Amino acid sequence: MVTLTSTYEGGLRCRAVHGPSGTTLITDAPVDNHGKGESFSPTDLMATALGACMMTIMGIVAERHGIDLTGTTAETVKEMTPSPPRRIASLRTRLTIPLPPDHPQRAALEQAAHTCPVHKSLHPDIDAGVEFVWTG
Repeated sequence: MVTLTSTYEGGLRCRAVHGPSGTTLITDAPVDNHGKGESFSPTDLMATALGACMMTIMGIVAERHGIDLTGTTAETVKEMTPSPPRRIASLRTRLTIPLPPDHPQRAALEQAAHTCPVHKSLHPDIDAGVEFVWTG
């Protein structure tokens, strides 16, 4: 169990503290929703969590097989619904992996990305397409 504590600081800004480490982060409402857009919005954090989670689960599989995934990147494009209720409509992620397309563990690594807990927690109405780009 992990405790995360968030405090509303006013001006549509919150400060969150990660209990185990004490690390803090700031969220700010996006400009298109009355905020200043000076930091990650809560939904930006969800998009960030998706890419980081996919790479983390891929990393677990990679380490098991002695594969170095250093330099892998995740780019997630978040789109909100155009009309109320305001929610995430899509989180499309492009994972760029610095390994050759014919890598023997390609299928296992791609499967790992699809099984990350954040991806599995997304509502089925969210378009959560994943593209893999093998560049090695």
